[in-house]
Amino acid sequence: MKKLLLIDDTMAHKITYYHLLVFVMSLPFDRLYSELALISLCIHTLIHFRKTAGSPFHFSKLLIPVSVYLLTIIGTLYTNYKEEAFYEWERQLAMLLLPMVFFFNDFDFKKYRQQVLMGLAFSCFVTIACLYAHALIVIKEYHLSFLSLFSNAFINHNFAAPIQMHATYFSMYIALAMVAGVYCLFHAANKRERIMYVFLCMVLLAGLLQLSSKAVLIAFAFIGNIILPLFFLSGKKRVVCMLATCLFSVLIFLGLTRVDDLKARFIIGLQEDLTQSNISNSQAEPRVVRWKAAWELIQQSPVYGHGSGSEVALLKEEYYQRKLYNSYLHELNAHNQYLSTWLKTGVLGLMVLLYTFYCGFSTAIKNRDLLFGCFMIIIATVSFSENILDANKGIFYFSFFFSLFYLFGVNRKVITAQK
Repeated sequence: MKKLLLIDDTMAHKITYYHLLVFVMSLPFDRLYSELALISLCIHTLIHFRKTAGSPFHFSKLLIPVSVYLLTIIGTLYTNYKEEAFYEWERQLAMLLLPMVFFFNDFDFKKYRQQVLMGLAFSCFVTIACLYAHALIVIKEYHLSFLSLFSNAFINHNFAAPIQMHATYFSMYIALAMVAGVYCLFHAANKRERIMYVFLCMVLLAGLLQLSSKAVLIAFAFIGNIILPLFFLSGKKRVVCMLATCLFSVLIFLGLTRVDDLKARFIIGLQEDLTQSNISNSQAEPRVVRWKAAWELIQQSPVYGHGSGSEVALLKEEYYQRKLYNSYLHELNAHNQYLSTWLKTGVLGLMVLLYTFYCGFSTAIKNRDLLFGCFMIIIATVSFSENILDANKGIFYFSFFFSLFYLFGVNRKVITAQK
């Protein structure tokens, strides 16, 4: 905790550091707190801005982190939904502000990158502990069985309800925090630190399972079983990691097959999401039927798209025609970032988004940057099931961490695990 809160630097840099800590630690909570932290950070950067201050990267490198925001601006030029398009400008403004803050601030972001991530991990740890405490209090108050903790009443969105946080976005934060915790575990200086990081990771994993986000868990399983042991560890650490992940995988599999509500959510729910099931019920329509509706609109203007701000309005008409009344009433988007980008800005926009992801993956592989690589896997996977760049928490997650990792990557000597 002392390493997290106390740093040896100038007063201006300390203020920048604490702004970053407050920003990442407030991410699991109401957007107001993270927005206020971002505004204050921008003001602080302007106050201490010096034209002579050198940046560790060329200004042109900013084009990659801000490219998606530029797409929104370009898509506004030909859209029929100007008001919604300008609202997208406002909602996605962090994708422009954060890279600019990183460029014009002479703070050493690379030096304190790990500490900022551990601030996120600590925040997620405390939040999960409080959510479990709340769930246990409710169980005791209503004289429920302890096993009801794993029922629909306490998993997914119901578990995150007290903080009014979308389960998938909270899971994205937790997954990245856990990767940072595992990184610190394999680089711990003594036994006491290793025990602390093991406990941290166990609580984060429990929260990840309780939130039950299918997309994030798929991404995390890929990271834990393949990416981490095969590409970033060697020797004894690789064996320990593979044994641990295999054990966790077996336990999770037993839980999914033995607990009815978990089985219904993961196995049956995933099948329904990816197949054309009966849509005349009261439940939310499977994602695949919304993807088909979005695809029909994409085919009408595949090259340039329909312009920024057009997605929800056009999809509502398509939902009504297809009798997808639940999606119509709730004004749902496509729940797929790739289809969403293609629908609004055409195949050219989709190519920009894919190129942005490519730059992220290639930089992570080139530098053997474990944290950046895992972050990109989470983003790329969740983008198949969510419009991450249409929600405040997804926008902050992408814009902050992508800019931090991409603009301030570390060399392979720092990331490569010790033998």
